Amino acid sequence: MANTGSPNGFGELPETARVRRDALARLLPRLTIADRCTLEERFLRVRGDLRTYKIRLGSGNILMDPNDAYLCIVPRGAADQIFLPFEEEGGMLSIILSKAFLPAADTRITDESIPRQIRL
Repeated sequence: MANTGSPNGFGELPETARVRRDALARLLPRLTIADRCTLEERFLRVRGDLRTYKIRLGSGNILMDPNDAYLCIVPRGAADQIFLPFEEEGGMLSIILSKAFLPAADTRITDESIPRQIRL
């Protein structure tokens, strides 16, 4: 039986996340941050000015290079999400996309709790 994910969200991708990766492959070239993004097997890698970030395609969790420190970014609420009719699991594709835009402009983040984590 295949491993569909570990409790911390960093195991093998489930099928829904593989479909999400395929959708991202089509969407990324159209985004203003496309030149800062690289789609990998299990992550969307986003290059900021301060660090590089890896967003897990299965869980939306973010790790920061070089030491894989966890970056906690919590969406404000449902009003901040974009509805994508083909997306399940609480709109994970929307969450991943919104999280990608923030670290791509990491020097312009105004919520002090996030830069504090980045600079640790």
